[in-house]
Amino acid sequence: MSGFKSDFLQILSERGFIHQISDESGLDALLAKESATCYIGFDATAPSLHAGSLVQIMLLYWFQQTGHRPVALMGGGTTLIGDPSGKDESRQLLTRESIARNKEGIRRVFSKFLDFEEAGGNAVMADNADWLLELKYVDFLREYGRHFSVNQMLARDSVRLRLEREHHLSFLEFNYMILQAYDYVELNKRYGCRLQMGGSDQWGNIVSGIDLGRRAGTPELFALTTPLLSSSSGAKMGKTADGAIWLEEDMLPVYDYWQYWRNAEDGDVARFMKLFTTLPLDDIARYAALEGAELNEAKKVLATEATAMVHGRERAEQAAETARKTFEEGVAAGDLPTVTVPEGELAEGIGLLVLMVRAGLASSNGEARRHIKGGAVKINDRQITDERLSVTGAMLGDDGALKLSLGKKKHVLVRQT
Repeated sequence: MSGFKSDFLQILSERGFIHQISDESGLDALLAKESATCYIGFDATAPSLHAGSLVQIMLLYWFQQTGHRPVALMGGGTTLIGDPSGKDESRQLLTRESIARNKEGIRRVFSKFLDFEEAGGNAVMADNADWLLELKYVDFLREYGRHFSVNQMLARDSVRLRLEREHHLSFLEFNYMILQAYDYVELNKRYGCRLQMGGSDQWGNIVSGIDLGRRAGTPELFALTTPLLSSSSGAKMGKTADGAIWLEEDMLPVYDYWQYWRNAEDGDVARFMKLFTTLPLDDIARYAALEGAELNEAKKVLATEATAMVHGRERAEQAAETARKTFEEGVAAGDLPTVTVPEGELAEGIGLLVLMVRAGLASSNGEARRHIKGGAVKINDRQITDERLSVTGAMLGDDGALKLSLGKKKHVLVRQT
């Protein structure tokens, strides 16, 4: 279906967010007629979300921007179990204390995209621990368990694929889709949620909630999923060889976040602009038409706009200026990621291999040695070939720092404490 009547679905369609919708015409009519409420669930498995969650976060952002109420559901209860979708092994079970700490970090991420009720908006952050942890098992089975077909549950991708690969699936995880389905019914009761969204791997779980709602007497519920996203080369979104692209500055410097988007593959620039920025589509079309060296300018725009969504305009522009100075002027800009070394250690001299590992430019001395042998390591823009080099305080510049570089795109300032 194209030419949606509702602003929300029209925006999603134009920007490439839609993979499946359970009832396109019904959902479009609902959203065009009234302000609706939707939710997306996020398990609190880490102290922040990473860029792999941005598609879902942007769904909630656009939902609120088009006049509706988004609910960010924290899985305080379901995180105690673990979602088997797309996994070959059971998740490590977290304590309730760890989950509570993770929820605080995740809320900070959402506050950058959504206006919550306490800030004058209408967005809600709910937690399924509020109802799941209070369930009485036998009562729950009597009221809701009878509505689930084990045959259908075994056919869901999250279960079927695990069993086909003969990987262990615990009864604990097998219950996950039941609890997620119940979440949908409970959120309809509490907030009037009529729409649940998620990645395409969540389709079976969401549809289970719709089926349960129909049997439990809710109004018609809807599902919308997005394509599972990867780069043009097939790389998983939100992760690199160096680790996850976290959305919290204390877990990933703003400059590194900016660089992640600056390094986007050529074929991804326009697609990522549609998904991860609010740039007008006409502007994106102009950037998409660029080729060669001009495309690098579009990548800088993507990086700055995507970074501004998470870290604010000022921090994004600082990162862009840091990159310009570093690459175009060849100077060590002060906003680069920094590692500090005690004065006494620099007085004696710290081995370059050790320093590279400490700075995050290598995971081991062996990897650092290979980088040096390959000619990829520089200090203050001078190539280093001696793997036995000791870095001393005498190498620091007038600003009290030296620039340690790996290749053309990774730079760290080394300062003395």
